[in-house]
Amino acid sequence: MREDLLKRHLELVIEANKTTNITRISTWDEGMLLHVQDSLVGLPELREAPEGRMVDIGSGAGYPGIPLAIESGRSTLLADSVGKKTAILASMVQTLGLDNVDVYTGRIEDLAREEPASFAAVTARALAQLSILMEFASPLLQEGGRLICYKANVSDEEMEHALSLQNRLAMKLVSDRIVELGKNHRRIICFEKTGTPHVKLPRKTGFAQKRPL
Repeated sequence: MREDLLKRHLELVIEANKTTNITRISTWDEGMLLHVQDSLVGLPELREAPEGRMVDIGSGAGYPGIPLAIESGRSTLLADSVGKKTAILASMVQTLGLDNVDVYTGRIEDLAREEPASFAAVTARALAQLSILMEFASPLLQEGGRLICYKANVSDEEMEHALSLQNRLAMKLVSDRIVELGKNHRRIICFEKTGTPHVKLPRKTGFAQKRPL
């Protein structure tokens, strides 16, 4: 049943992609490897997060959020600022009959203002550099909650900068591993919310990218 839902979701993504550009992957085999299997790479980290809601930020075509929601059964919010994408996501969720999944249209900072410290896990795939993801996730997460970052290539500089902000953002590195996916590889970097950040979060909308810490 779960496998059928994963395949049906990919079918819907490929279909939607014919009229709206929601992914650069257009073939079934590529989609199964680089979307579905890739999304499920972070499942062990999600299982280590406390019980509670998960939010997938910058969800796009619903990866990794929808596969993780299907496999884990967690209450999940798919968040994206592009209305065209969230309309497609909402339609997919309805078609798949996923009662544990909701969709949010808006900026991540606005979600953090509306639902502070409401999530046990935040996932983000190929969205931004680690320090920005830490800043986005910190006000969304409850204490002990996990940020699960799906990354490809992380420079030493990006990693060092992220580690230098751990105390300021109350986000501590807890795990870092690499998984081979065909000819590609996926790096899963996970941070835990440790308490109250030393900077008022969220900052003004857009500041995380325009004026990174």
